[in-house]
Amino acid sequence: MKFSDAVLTWFNKQGRKHFPWQQDKTPYRVWISEIMLQQTQVTTVIPFYLRFMESFPTVIDLANADEDLVLHHWTGLGYYARAHNLQKAAKIIRDQYNGEFPTNIDEVIALPGIGRSTAGAILSLSLNQHHPILDGNVKRVLARCFMTPGYPGQASFDKALWQHSEQLTPMFGVANFNQAMMDLGATVCTRTKPKCVDCPLADLCAAHKNQVQTDFPGKKPKKVKPIKQTIMVMFTNKDSVFMYKRPASGIWGGLWSFYEISSIDELNQLAEKLGFVINNKQKLAGFRHTFSHFHLDITPLQVEISQSNTIINDNEQQLWYHLEHGANIGLAASSKTLLTLLAKQAV
Repeated sequence: MKFSDAVLTWFNKQGRKHFPWQQDKTPYRVWISEIMLQQTQVTTVIPFYLRFMESFPTVIDLANADEDLVLHHWTGLGYYARAHNLQKAAKIIRDQYNGEFPTNIDEVIALPGIGRSTAGAILSLSLNQHHPILDGNVKRVLARCFMTPGYPGQASFDKALWQHSEQLTPMFGVANFNQAMMDLGATVCTRTKPKCVDCPLADLCAAHKNQVQTDFPGKKPKKVKPIKQTIMVMFTNKDSVFMYKRPASGIWGGLWSFYEISSIDELNQLAEKLGFVINNKQKLAGFRHTFSHFHLDITPLQVEISQSNTIINDNEQQLWYHLEHGANIGLAASSKTLLTLLAKQAV
């Protein structure tokens, strides 16, 4: 059977068709889902997606929303640059396209946070436009079918798979085909223990024929991640803790976090800068947060203070976060962990 026919036949019988972003499909709704699904499992995404769409049902709503509210809806999904880019793109669509999501693929690719594959997915899934895609799941399916040497991110590997995707994507039924390819990678052609007995492409798959499925795609050579250390200072006063909003660029950009020092010797200087008088301090259980390029070992330091005339820096946003009532703000992953530690201390 022809490759695309086998995929489409399987999709009609086995494909996933009931996710919320597959109902009332529009480029905006599909766009939000595609960005959320990057680096994140479907089961994790669904509740975030539903809450996000309830609060920001249109691209205009997203463009006009307060940044903190957008990041609050993203807290827990990770990779927060995705949320920043979503709102940047929404503002461009509002200002340059009268609030209508562009339907030209080059214009879509030009938006922040959208690459060729994501743009192709948005336009093919929502409007049935003829565009190939090549997300991580599709790469795995194609790499195994054709025993393509290399690893994701390697130029020659990606180029070869784009050629396969372009040649195999049918002119008709492209929305179902692209969805099916993603579904196959997610549910059948999995990283470990692929379910080849259930795969419609088994007879066409070179890796299956040679029983080397898990050798493809190849693995990127590992680099040893460096380890960095920091002390995060949690100034507490009664039931509240002092936080500040991080700069837009850099790690946890635009999210609310705690001030950092490199040694205890810097604590008095920081407290003086903020206008605090220290009553007591204690270290809490440390933990490691891992980024894509390094490990960060965090030592939490709870510092009870007498609140005096706090000096507010005009270039920073600061607040007292109530440990019981919270606030609708975007929290860095480390901040959520530290707030949990503080809550346990208060019990």
